[in-house]
Amino acid sequence: MTVVTGLDRIATDAGHIVRGRQVALLAHPASVDASLRPAHIVLHEAGASVAVLLGPEHGLGGEAQDMEGVAERSRQSGPRVFSLYGETEASLRPTAEMLADVDLLVVDLQDVGARYYTFVWSAAMCLEVCAEIGLPMVVLDRPNPLGGLDVEGPGIDARYRSFVGHHDVATRHGLTIAEVLMLYAHDLGLRSSLEVVEMRGYRRDQWFEETGLPWVLPSPNMPTPETALVYPGMCLIEGTNVSEGRGTTRPFELVGAPWVDGDALVDALETAELPGCAFRAVRFKPMFHKHGGTTCGGVQTHVTDRRAFRPLLTGVAMVQALFQLGQSGRFLWRTEAYEFVEDRPAIDLLAGGPWLREGIEAGRSIEALRSSWASQEDAFRHRRENILLYKV
Repeated sequence: MTVVTGLDRIATDAGHIVRGRQVALLAHPASVDASLRPAHIVLHEAGASVAVLLGPEHGLGGEAQDMEGVAERSRQSGPRVFSLYGETEASLRPTAEMLADVDLLVVDLQDVGARYYTFVWSAAMCLEVCAEIGLPMVVLDRPNPLGGLDVEGPGIDARYRSFVGHHDVATRHGLTIAEVLMLYAHDLGLRSSLEVVEMRGYRRDQWFEETGLPWVLPSPNMPTPETALVYPGMCLIEGTNVSEGRGTTRPFELVGAPWVDGDALVDALETAELPGCAFRAVRFKPMFHKHGGTTCGGVQTHVTDRRAFRPLLTGVAMVQALFQLGQSGRFLWRTEAYEFVEDRPAIDLLAGGPWLREGIEAGRSIEALRSSWASQEDAFRHRRENILLYKV
């Protein structure tokens, strides 16, 4: 049985929520119904007047690469279009002027279940603004492609909050986008501003392929559900000078650099005895981004048992192995500005604090690094219990 998303419910039994309303819609390319109709069309057919379109990182059409500012688009007719990812940090929040002519903000975004993925934080910032100006917000829920059972990773040190971690949630949080926003609203006292259109037929133990829904890449480097599965770990590579596979057909599955010996990296990873995955030595040439046009050695991560697989643990082991193999200045932590932050390393923002970088530099074992976040995992599982919308 196909899961009925919040958007599909607008077309069936929940259309009254938007009927007759002047609506602003926060959406991206994956904001489609089960028949691949775009969300703004579904809302229009349900009787809403879509007056404003808001685009998160990568743009409304998903054409921009990571951290590429998107300009606002002007139209002679139809909805006004605004970017929520421009050239400054201030651009991440909608202004009251953008929302002046609407009486409802609708959010329909496909998330991928990892704290770094910025779409949910665009929605969270919209929720803050809605609370400030008294505008109701409705989130149309969608599946977490990684399922809703597993939690992995630490929370965030308050000093390291950023657009890749705007609120204190586990790295792999096991929540739908609506559940993250409900937790956010609860923690900030914004609950009255948020309404959720829940899915029908969704179970927490489902993987995306089991929902019956079409996969539409929500961002340029998230082409498949398999990409989403490795992303909570391999996104850590963004905090280094190693390629995370952007510019290839397998982003985040391929990892490497010109100086990496793929066979040596495989050997190092195999000693970590990581569950649910295997590694294959590869050579690849990114067509853009890090090491664009240059042949890289590295590995491809193959998930062999997704229920046993621990993406964050695997990503931590990958960074640790690359650090050890890249001595003499070949491996470097990223020092350029990252998601509008210049005064803290990108790897610390991704990890939620300096624990990962400092632990790897100090030579701590993979098990010691893993045990450092165990208590935070347990605490987050407890925090999320009261906001879970779906059962197994």
